[in-house]
Amino acid sequence: MTTPLESVRNVALRLEGRTSDYDALLDQVGDRPIVLLGEASHGTREFYRMRAEISRRLIEEKGFEAVVVEADWPDALRLNRYVRHDSDDTLMGAFADFQRFPQWMWRNHEVRDFLAWLHEYNAGYERPQQAGFYGLDVYSLHRSAEAVIEYLESVDPEQAKLARQGYACLDHADDPFRYGHDAALGINRSCEDSAVRLLADLLEKSTEYLRMDGHQAADEQFFAEQNARVVINAEAYYRAMFGSRVDTWNLRDDHMTDTLAELHQHLRNQGGKGKLIVWAHNSHLGDASSTEMGWGRHQHNVGQLARQRFGAENTFLVGFTTHTGYVSAAQDWDGPVEHRWVRPSLEGSYERLFHESGLDRFYLPLTGERTAPLREIRLERAIGVIYRPETERQSHYFQASLPSQFDAVFHIDETSAVEPFEKGELWRPEVIPDTYPFGE
Repeated sequence: MTTPLESVRNVALRLEGRTSDYDALLDQVGDRPIVLLGEASHGTREFYRMRAEISRRLIEEKGFEAVVVEADWPDALRLNRYVRHDSDDTLMGAFADFQRFPQWMWRNHEVRDFLAWLHEYNAGYERPQQAGFYGLDVYSLHRSAEAVIEYLESVDPEQAKLARQGYACLDHADDPFRYGHDAALGINRSCEDSAVRLLADLLEKSTEYLRMDGHQAADEQFFAEQNARVVINAEAYYRAMFGSRVDTWNLRDDHMTDTLAELHQHLRNQGGKGKLIVWAHNSHLGDASSTEMGWGRHQHNVGQLARQRFGAENTFLVGFTTHTGYVSAAQDWDGPVEHRWVRPSLEGSYERLFHESGLDRFYLPLTGERTAPLREIRLERAIGVIYRPETERQSHYFQASLPSQFDAVFHIDETSAVEPFEKGELWRPEVIPDTYPFGE
C-alpha cells in the first residue's frame, strides 16, 4: 500500500525555475474559466511571484480577462484604471488608495512588477480584450459610498443629492467599526434600507445613465453598482460584528463570491468570456467543506461557493504551502509590518510531509487516485497578516483533507518575505535563536 510520503514523491513535479514549471497547471486548467490561486500567508514573496507568473501565462495563452484580489473594490479600481490606460496616474500613484492596514499586502514590489507588466500588455489591445485588476473584499463601507455619490454627480446630480441623504446615516467622518457597534445596539439607525434602495435605483436607471456608447461607460456604471453592493454588504458585515449570531466570515465570503459572479457576468455582457483569476488566502480559496472550518464551525468560503455556483468542472483551486523561511506580518492588528521568521512546520502537517519528501520545490496535482493516500486528515498552516509563533498550533493550524480542498498545490520548502514599499524600522530579519529547536 502506497504511503502518503511515497504518493508525494511519485506524483509531484519538481520546479526548475523555468516558465515550463507551470505547463502542467495550464494543462489541468484546460478551458475552465475560473482559476483560484491561494497563498499560505499574506506576506510571502514566492507566492506573489508565482501567482504573477501563472497569471501572465493564463492571460497571454488562455485569454483570461481579469485578476481579482483580496482587496477592497475602490482601492483596486484605481489600479484597474491605471493598467487599462483610463487614468493619468503613474504606477506608484495608482497605489495611493491602499491606506488601510495591512498596506503591504498590495503595496509591495511583487504586485508593482506584475501591474507594470499588465499595463504594458494592455497597451497592445482595445477594450474589451484588455485584462483588468479588481478587488473582492467588503471593508470599504465609507469609500464605496463616496464612490457611488461621485459617479452619480457625473450622470445624475439630483440622484446624487438623494444618495448623500441616504448614506448620511453612515457618518462618513467616523470609522466603520464604530458605525457597526452603534447600529447593532440601536444607538443610531441602520443604513440598510437606504443602501438597498440606492442600489435598486442605480440598476433601474442604468439604461438612462448609459447614454454614451462604448465599453468604458458600461464599465463605470458597473463599477458604481458594485460599490453600491459593497455598501449593502459592508453595512451588514460591520453591524453583524456586534451582538449578532450571523457569522461574519460567511458574510464576507458570500460577498466575495457574489463579486466574482457579478464580474464574470459583466465581462460576458461586454463580449468577453468572463475568465477570472483570483488571488486570495488559502483559507478563502480552498474548499472549506474539506476543512474543520466546514466540519465544526459551519463556515463556507469562496472556493466552496465557486465550485457550487460555477461548477467544479469550471473552477480550478490551487493552494500554496511552505515549511519555513520568512514572512512580512504584524504581531497585532494595525501594528507595523515586521520581517518574521516562520517556524518549521509541525509534525503531522501537510507542510511537514512535503518537507520530508526532500523535493524542496514542487507542483503536486491532487486529482486522481494516485494522491488518495493524502486524503487522510492532517494539519495545515495558515498565516494571515498577523503571525503569533508563541501560539503556533492554536493560531495558525487547522485540520483539512488536501485533495478535496484543492485541485493542486505548490510547495516551496523555504520562502522569503514580500518586500513592502514602506518597510519601517522593524522590517529586518528576525534572528533565529541559537537554542532552536530546543527552546527560544
